[in-house]
Amino acid sequence: MSPISEKERKIILEFCHLLEKSKQLFNGLRELTPYGNKQWQAHFGRTFDIFAKLWKFQQQFRPVLDQRYGLKRWQIGEIASKIGQLYYHFYLRTSEIAYLVEAYSFYLAIRGRQYYNLASKEAKSELMVKKLRYYARFIVVAILLRQSEIINELLIELEKQIVAYGQAYDPNDQAEWLKVLEEVRAFLNADPGVSVIDQENNNRIVTLSGRLSRHTIPSVERTLQMNLKLQDAIIIGSGTQLVKFSELTIDMFRMLQNLEWEIDVPIKDPFIDSPHASGEASKTPKRIGVHCVGGNVNPHKYLLFKPSACQVVTYVASTINELPKKGVLLIFISADGYHPHQNTHPENYTYDIGGLITSSKSDIYRDYNRETKAGSSKYKNKHILYPGDLQPFTRKPLVLIVDSDNSYAFQHISRTFGLPLLVLMSPLSLPPTINDRTSQGSLFTLFLHNPIAGLCNSCEIFTITLETWEKCSHLCDVFMKEAIHLLMRTRVDLTYHAFLGCEFLRLLILRYIFCECTLRLHRGFRARTNLPRASPPLPDELVENCDLMAMVLDIADCIGVREYFYDLSGSEAARD
Repeated sequence: MSPISEKERKIILEFCHLLEKSKQLFNGLRELTPYGNKQWQAHFGRTFDIFAKLWKFQQQFRPVLDQRYGLKRWQIGEIASKIGQLYYHFYLRTSEIAYLVEAYSFYLAIRGRQYYNLASKEAKSELMVKKLRYYARFIVVAILLRQSEIINELLIELEKQIVAYGQAYDPNDQAEWLKVLEEVRAFLNADPGVSVIDQENNNRIVTLSGRLSRHTIPSVERTLQMNLKLQDAIIIGSGTQLVKFSELTIDMFRMLQNLEWEIDVPIKDPFIDSPHASGEASKTPKRIGVHCVGGNVNPHKYLLFKPSACQVVTYVASTINELPKKGVLLIFISADGYHPHQNTHPENYTYDIGGLITSSKSDIYRDYNRETKAGSSKYKNKHILYPGDLQPFTRKPLVLIVDSDNSYAFQHISRTFGLPLLVLMSPLSLPPTINDRTSQGSLFTLFLHNPIAGLCNSCEIFTITLETWEKCSHLCDVFMKEAIHLLMRTRVDLTYHAFLGCEFLRLLILRYIFCECTLRLHRGFRARTNLPRASPPLPDELVENCDLMAMVLDIADCIGVREYFYDLSGSEAARD
């Protein structure tokens, strides 16, 4: 081989410079403040720019880099994988599904070009671990986009790669990867709440989109009070047994889908290969970069998995501080309740009747034992989120959804600043006649995510036909239209009117009405602790309206579970 020319040496040095700079900027993303909307954008922009230059450069000078530098295909795949990660994290920051589609496009192209194909042939296991992580990230993105067919293919491939990983390297963490595989399968099994079978298409399971579309939300005649918009959402997931995957519980996932519009963004090949490797036309990856598709109509979301109470307060404080004048913050919390010793005469309802364990019970017990030995009892403040902790943040419009066995505690947050505050609370308990499927997600959150699936689960129905589903969907749409008309005509707290102008919040309120109306009518949900609550409460004349309840019974008839519900004449049967 001839000696390296000066021109070739400069090309290699420039490539190494761009590669190192891209690594520095990419690693620097981890140091960014995870909350707040303003500080991170410039860093993301610089990172996207350097990766665009790096990608274009390696395409343009691939022959020199192949022959003189020894560039390997897995190195190209690693760059492409980081671009995919950039788009995914930008999606998390902005809530724009277009960026999620970009991440999916890169991951799909990596798979198609088999960049990591020879990973198991390397002497060390590091590259194989990168390949497994790539599969895990690809599966997360595919689940968020509900690409069911490729998810099944990826799971089969991931299992094969985990087996190959164990055979080639005999690693200690193979069992952990098998556990990841189990988590994904459990998550997918729990996801829809009810399986919809297309009998005319070989009993194919129909993938249901949890995202919103314009035709699913009934319109409302706007009033002057309807001037608020959901700007930010903090989605918190804990719970000891809840199905999770990649720090995303099933309840968090369902709420995440509730707060995003369905947009039509085509999945295209991002041209992530060079003509020298595959014979394709040379093209620059024009789609690398920060651009907005969809007008930023989705609220910005923070996903917190088992945070400490202090972290929750920090995120809420930062978000409230940056909330625009007409903006609304939604906080969704799915967590186990903390019940203090019986206090028959609580002096302060926002602290004395308990709160939520946002991290985990094991953390509480561990710290309690440690601090008890040290003569301290401050452990409660670290791990328990009390209603009073959120009271200072009612200086901005706030919607709070609490899914817990101590949810009712949060109805005592006072409206100190006189601004709209709505609290939607799950039942404290489920009837003993309902099979315990809490590990597959809360029934209350399922109602807010998919009302028909919630009704089916309350009647122990987990599979229905596509024909039945479509009939029920139509009836549910009719229910929502009638509910919004009643809500506008009935004398309700003005808080509801303030939030109805926002489509996301309007649909959540209407789905809550469907949930309360259904469970009040359900024979099994007799105890008052089996029912959800709202603060301010909705009047009985609305949630026990005969027309609304008749529509619930029509859906029950359609599914074939009419016997689970009272007749309208008996809907006010005495509760325990």
